[in-house]
Formats: sequence, C-alpha cells, structure tokens
Amino acid sequence: MPTPLSGCRVLVVEDEVLIAMLLEAALEDAGCVVVGPYSTLADASAAATRETVDAALLDVNLAGEKIFPVAELLQARGVPFLLLSGYGERATPPEHPDWPTHGKPFNIDELLGALGRMVSAV
Repeated sequence: MPTPLSGCRVLVVEDEVLIAMLLEAALEDAGCVVVGPYSTLADASAAATRETVDAALLDVNLAGEKIFPVAELLQARGVPFLLLSGYGERATPPEHPDWPTHGKPFNIDELLGALGRMVSAV
C-alpha cells in the first residue's frame, strides 16, 4: 500500500550508526529511496549539492559540527528538510527560526508523519 512517502528520495545525515540504520530501515519500509546515510559534514554537503532528493533528515550535530551549511544548500534548492536534535527548537539557528525541527529521541511513526506532511506540502 503506497504511503505519502512512496518513491521519495530522502537524504539522511546522521552520525550515530544505530540511528542511521533505524532511519534507513523505516524510510525503506515507507517506500522511500534512501540517499546516504552520510555521517560527515563534507559528505553531506557534497550529497546536498549533487544528489536529486525530495526531502532530508538532518542530524543537527555531526561530531561537533553543525549541519546548517547543508540545510542552507537544501533550502536554496527548495528541498524540504527536518532538523533532528535532542535540543528541540533551541537547535535552530537564530537567523533561521522557521526551520523545522524534530526532537530526539523520536517516535519513528511521528517522524515519518511529519516528513510525509512536509513532502505533501511542497
């Protein structure tokens, strides 16, 4: 049965291996094509520049580096994204208070629901 995410290409950027595996499996179960997962800012930036994606899930903190340059690349391309962080809405940079965030730990069904609504709104 198709879901709102069926066929979507979703960029995944997450440096925690178990979380990346969980996201990858859940997205594939929802019918997505997973691009990544990437665990470094450099690899994520390259993917955000060259890959065709419909949406992205971005861990805010990659081994001490903030994901914001990747979010800016995606925003410039019109690609919707969710910032994933244990810091909640405090994770958004002051210059981008409108960037959507989703807390960690997360309920995978709620996360997929939020991603599906975001993709449907584009």
